[in-house]
Amino acid sequence: MERTNRVADHVVLGPAPEVEEVCIYLDGKPIPAKKGEPVMSALVAAGVTVFRHTAKGSPRRMFCGIGRCTDCVMKVDGVPGVRTCVTRVRDGMRVERQEGKGSWAEEAADGKA
Repeated sequence: MERTNRVADHVVLGPAPEVEEVCIYLDGKPIPAKKGEPVMSALVAAGVTVFRHTAKGSPRRMFCGIGRCTDCVMKVDGVPGVRTCVTRVRDGMRVERQEGKGSWAEEAADGKA
């Protein structure tokens, strides 16, 4: 049985509804996700705790979860600074941990994107 941090049966809300599972990739590693959920939710469910590091190297974790802070920003499909708490997953999405302010994908830097 795969380990997950998902709540399958909430004491107040009841059982979680059945939702199509998709796959996203964190730093190249496949991560199961529920279609339409926020990227951050899928990562937390998979046991990910660090989303990025500041320019000084400090790890950043889930904080507000509503798009107001920048602790969850990551590079998504080559775009740095994406707030993963309010960005919905889609099948095949590529997510990378971000260092500092992040940088654009090499293709974009070369003018090929």
